[in-house]
Amino acid sequence: MKVAIVMGSKSDYDVVYKAEEILADFGVEYETRIISAHRTPDIAAEFAKGAEDDGIEVIICAAGKAAHLAGVMAGISPLPVIGIPMKTSDLGGMDSLLSTVQMPKGVPVATVAVGGAENAALLAVQILSVKYPELREAFKAHKEKMRKDIIETDKELNEE
Repeated sequence: MKVAIVMGSKSDYDVVYKAEEILADFGVEYETRIISAHRTPDIAAEFAKGAEDDGIEVIICAAGKAAHLAGVMAGISPLPVIGIPMKTSDLGGMDSLLSTVQMPKGVPVATVAVGGAENAALLAVQILSVKYPELREAFKAHKEKMRKDIIETDKELNEE
């Protein structure tokens, strides 16, 4: 099982590394690349065309501003694509969000919150868990741990 994490520029890594951590925690192999839909479109197309043959099963794309990276990947590759709209200095990420979520019919991109790298990785794990039962069990355990953490925090808050 392998996930590709593609970001439009090095500055996106401040958010993207959180997806790497989640995937590593679940034992999912990943590769991280910097590929721009606008500055290196030939490389983006080549990557999307070859991703399936390279053993990749889900592609996560992080991009800001015009944020066409996820759409380019989804337009070329048959693999599931998850978009992470990145926060921008101009419009706070609204530009990225709209560019990622407003895909034409027939070119789906699952889109998480602005800067939502953790949820992108968790969604990738859920998608992979359809094929890999061990991931489904690990994801169930993750959800149970979150539930227990909330209950414990609530208890601590109310004991004070």
